[in-house]
Amino acid sequence: MTSARGIGAAFRGALGAFTLDAVFDAPAFGITALFGPSGCGKTAVLRCIAGLTRLSSSSCAVDGETWQDETTFLPTWRRPVGYVFQEASLFPHLSVKRNLLYGAKGSTLPDGPQSIGFDEVMDLLGLERLLERSPRNLSGGERQRVAIGRALLSRPKLLLMDEPLSALDRLTKDEILPFLERLHERLSLPVIYVSHDMTEIERLADHLVLMHEGRVIASGKLATLQSDPNLPLAVNRDAAVAFDAVVEGYDETYGLLALRIEGGQLLVPASPLAKGAHRRLRIAASDVSLLVEPQQPSSILNALQACIVTRRPIGENELIVVLGLGSDGAGARLLSRITRRSWERLGLVEGGSIWAQIKGVSLAHK
Repeated sequence: MTSARGIGAAFRGALGAFTLDAVFDAPAFGITALFGPSGCGKTAVLRCIAGLTRLSSSSCAVDGETWQDETTFLPTWRRPVGYVFQEASLFPHLSVKRNLLYGAKGSTLPDGPQSIGFDEVMDLLGLERLLERSPRNLSGGERQRVAIGRALLSRPKLLLMDEPLSALDRLTKDEILPFLERLHERLSLPVIYVSHDMTEIERLADHLVLMHEGRVIASGKLATLQSDPNLPLAVNRDAAVAFDAVVEGYDETYGLLALRIEGGQLLVPASPLAKGAHRRLRIAASDVSLLVEPQQPSSILNALQACIVTRRPIGENELIVVLGLGSDGAGARLLSRITRRSWERLGLVEGGSIWAQIKGVSLAHK
């Protein structure tokens, strides 16, 4: 189990024909994503954490409190969790305001540092203008925002979100994601977030738990798992690494934002942001090419010094190359997908110095 300031989970047992053997630790802050294909056991883990499913050979502790072990099992109503499902499941006979207050009325938890007030929830989720409406008159994204607000007003110690965007179309997902980013940015409440959409996870998550066929195959920081060549994420055709960057400045003449990541600075076309602001970046392996000499004049803005940490073959003629930024390679990890021909023609070797030319950087807007 994890330390007193973390989340420790170990759920083992049979659920019909399905066997769950999921063991992981996570921090008691930020967003931890459970990721894997449909049917791998993500929702089963969430239900076990909530106490909705009981497996005897299991344990669960959150922030120093034991919710389940060999001698203890707290029922769901005694676990300070907020649960957001795929469908909003609002009470159709109650207004939005009464749906929200229903969650608050059901809370028996004392006020504390995790408490969140009604006005703050309204502000975070943009619900002020919806309060007197019926759920029947809300869009899918609006209903889900109300469901999240209701869960927050129950004053949970842990928020569980089970694919909250999976029932929404792409435009509605893009509408609600900024609200989830605001929750992440402004609340210290830990969240366990289930999804099979890596795009969502790259925008939201800090910590990642990879699952396959009922088992946890890896757990750690998002960028660490994304850049591990021994895990399936790094060898996918759409492999990428997500970073948290800090704004260092803005070039008004050319509309370029200067962003610092560990081991280098990136220039990204964007609107101005305050110095010191944090933003999430995504760099795809297919957008990173390798140079053995510093960049000549080019339309590509970013070329960062790096070291080759390791490589892994993908089939017979391609490689995924893990790069460490900085002259000593101690900075953030990047991935580059190149051909075996390029590796040999450039004379690349593990541990060697290289320049990473970055053709594209995705910036999550908040």
